[in-house]
Amino acid sequence: MSIPIEYWLHHAVFYALLFWIHYLNGLLVIHWNLKVNYTRKINHFAFFFLPVLLLSIIEYPYSAATFLMDMVCAFTFLTCFMAPVRNRIRPLFIMFRSFDRPEDRPLTLTWLYTQFIASYSVLIPLLMYFESRDMLPLIMIIIIANGLGDGLAEPVGIRYGKRKYTTYALFTQKKYVRSYIGSACVFITTLLAVLAFQQYFTPAQLVAALITLPILITLAEAFSPHTWDSPFIYGVGGMAMIGISFLG
Repeated sequence: MSIPIEYWLHHAVFYALLFWIHYLNGLLVIHWNLKVNYTRKINHFAFFFLPVLLLSIIEYPYSAATFLMDMVCAFTFLTCFMAPVRNRIRPLFIMFRSFDRPEDRPLTLTWLYTQFIASYSVLIPLLMYFESRDMLPLIMIIIIANGLGDGLAEPVGIRYGKRKYTTYALFTQKKYVRSYIGSACVFITTLLAVLAFQQYFTPAQLVAALITLPILITLAEAFSPHTWDSPFIYGVGGMAMIGISFLG
């Protein structure tokens, strides 16, 4: 299946904006000592929500081919920041600083690469199943929980989180901290997302979703490895919604 010209135009604008956002955030980190935890989440929101906003201007038909190309583009974008590349191209080095948390070094890109692979490995089967059962709009609940809820969890936790708990990370024995108020962001966002898509549930399904999804997705985020929230949120939230779909 061919990819329409609108797709390429949409993604050209998207990645141009994404590069600029990363670059400006990198300058804020280098010259203004802004915490990477904040600039990283600005990048996070841009990656999740800019494509949606741009679709209102440059619309293209969704297909398996465009989804596959989305994966290729995402991995190509990450590859730009590998050490041999960014150390030779100054703007890329500045952009890398916008998401390279000191506590993540030297595993910053390793965790991002593996999280992308794991996320797509979970998301693709869920998309196929949800589409086959005519419940594709419900996938947005877990995408919002991850994109907005998890996106808010870190900056809110850093600013206001006094009570914290520890979590582990892949490929290291180092412990990392999360905050209870950050987890509350995930809970509230998931609850609001369920309410926003309530028309796709039966009354029994809606009650079950309101009771279970915010708790399960919050726990998935809380117990997932550091930087590996997305595949756990997608997996737990997706399986929970599949179970809920069998209710009358």
